Amino acid sequence: MDTMRDRFISTASSLLDEDPRLAVVLAEISAAGFVEAERRHPDRVINVGIREQLLVGVGGGLALAGLRPLVHTFASFLVERPFEQVKLDFGHQGVGGVLVSAGASYDSPAGGFTHMAPGDVALMDTLDGWTVHVPGHPDEAEALLRHAAAGDDRVYVRLSLQSNQRAREVTGAGFSTVREGPRGVVVAVGPLLDNVLAATEGLDTTVLYATTVRPFDGAALRRAVAGADRADVVIVEPYLAGTSTAAANDALAETPHRVLGLGVDRRELRRYGSLDEHVAEQGLDPASLRERVSAFLAR
Repeated sequence: MDTMRDRFISTASSLLDEDPRLAVVLAEISAAGFVEAERRHPDRVINVGIREQLLVGVGGGLALAGLRPLVHTFASFLVERPFEQVKLDFGHQGVGGVLVSAGASYDSPAGGFTHMAPGDVALMDTLDGWTVHVPGHPDEAEALLRHAAAGDDRVYVRLSLQSNQRAREVTGAGFSTVREGPRGVVVAVGPLLDNVLAATEGLDTTVLYATTVRPFDGAALRRAVAGADRADVVIVEPYLAGTSTAAANDALAETPHRVLGLGVDRRELRRYGSLDEHVAEQGLDPASLRERVSAFLAR
């Protein structure tokens, strides 16, 4: 199976052929994958070099000129390093575009903390008007990318090497119900769905699947809680733990409830290890999730 990043390259290359409004802006990362697309569309595949602030600034400039930019690099270089440009060149200028990241929270542990971005979604959540997609499979990534490219709004698409075994149908909005049960609700975000399903097997919980986390689908959460015996909610996210707990609390403001946010810890892991070892160390593997979810629901 190809990766989400592979699928971004092939999908974006095809979209350049289909839509003259689109432009791809790169900062060396993934540039080798766009050689043929650049040959076909030399004016709409732009590599600015290792200049991430310029990367986002060029994207904002293209949007002001009427194009739809697809701006791409690792999450730490796309959201964290040029955050001021994201805030001003898109948000303040009132233009739309699509930011597409790779690397996620710790896809490349050997790259060290400079290449990790567990706080990217929380940081984007400080800005107004951004839709945030977190696909869990390359097929979902393609569907969400195509949906984002066709729009005019501001969208962040978070790609990862982590992936579920099979794709689910995604529409670009809302949570879907994967499993129903009376003992609370577990919201699984993107590539953590398989781990959540394995962890909650036999626990009689409802499992909601989220590939679009902003806007947060409060209505779906309220419906799920209304069908449960207890208003206990666990949110399992592949980035900073607690990123969506405030959104869940707001959605359930009229209902007595409890929320547990599971995800990546704030502490820095200074041993490289592998992607799977980082998942386990963060307590996001099936065995750890089962222990943590079961303990919360039992209290």
